[in-house]
Amino acid sequence: MNTVLDTVVIGGGAMGSAAAWALSRRGRQVTLVEQFGPGHKMGASHGTTRNLNPGYHQPEYVAMLAEGLALWDELEQESGEQLLARTGVVNHGPEPRFAAVAAALNEAGIRTEFLSPAEAGERWRGIRFDQQVLHMPDGGQLNPDAALPAFQRLAAARGADIRHHTKVVDFQVDDGVRLVFESAAGTEVVTAAQAVVTAGGWTEKLLGGAFKGGALEGAGDAKLRIPQLRVTQEQPAHFRIADDGAVWPGFNHYPGAGAKYRNWYSPVYGMHTPGEGIKAGWHGVGPVTDPDLRSFLPEPVQLAALQDYARTWLPGVDPDAFEAVSCTYTTTPDEDFILDRIGPVVIGAGFSGHGFKFTPVIGRMLADLATGTRPAPQIFRAGR
Repeated sequence: MNTVLDTVVIGGGAMGSAAAWALSRRGRQVTLVEQFGPGHKMGASHGTTRNLNPGYHQPEYVAMLAEGLALWDELEQESGEQLLARTGVVNHGPEPRFAAVAAALNEAGIRTEFLSPAEAGERWRGIRFDQQVLHMPDGGQLNPDAALPAFQRLAAARGADIRHHTKVVDFQVDDGVRLVFESAAGTEVVTAAQAVVTAGGWTEKLLGGAFKGGALEGAGDAKLRIPQLRVTQEQPAHFRIADDGAVWPGFNHYPGAGAKYRNWYSPVYGMHTPGEGIKAGWHGVGPVTDPDLRSFLPEPVQLAALQDYARTWLPGVDPDAFEAVSCTYTTTPDEDFILDRIGPVVIGAGFSGHGFKFTPVIGRMLADLATGTRPAPQIFRAGR
């Protein structure tokens, strides 16, 4: 039997859940399928903290930040859940773009202030600050473990069909999209008017046979060339708090040249995860992985370097008492997202370790693409 559906969203992580929410608000018939169970830890959308770091100066991202702050508020009110802890975010280090970031955010009505390292250290003594400090009080930490169920619950209340433990094992494009689902109930063949692909590290695996020569082929001669996606296993750690009186904002530390940054892999991000400690990690430099064959074990050299970082720059933690954690990044070459459409296929991919803060906006943008309302900005087009 061939089931005919309107819009199938493939992948029930952050972006797929937000797309289902946004589409259901428009009265669309939505079926969301996720190969794993609720709250799984196989991808990128688990855990209780993600920084909402407003530190952007590009106009497309700044506009998304302003919209996102309003949408997170709206989602909190609609769901009755607290999803954002407004601790503020501090970015520091010899980063030349801080002035441009402050100017762009202030113009958009997002607050900023510059502090000296000494002033910042008085406020947040658990962190040793480096050269210059940009404080963004509208930032904070989002809770994926609360946000994903909220998106899905609200979508289901508007009629969306949310199916966990349902894997798409075949994906073919013609005038519509032919899908084969596998679940405990058996195998089901589905024809969808359109599919929204939000499969994270599984994106290229899922599209598999629909890719020809690096391009996704739609009906007729339409093609969508997709930037190469690099899937990595990222390995932050939760360090035990040693200074119980310290106050913790979210933070990002940007390195410069010189001996004191010699063993750095990337900028460092961090935040307080209640009940687990201070989360800190390198950004997007973990080992390349197959999402179905992950070890979940930290790369020891990078982990040792992260401990050294904590020993030097985080006086409020115990660098020798930690719990390593694991997630995936799916990264584009320029770290800009892919939000585009070809024929009946909408793709949201390549969120490059900085997408979660934009989740409800990306849901709206994917819904725009699925309903033909408006295209995404050029920097997110697959053919850029």
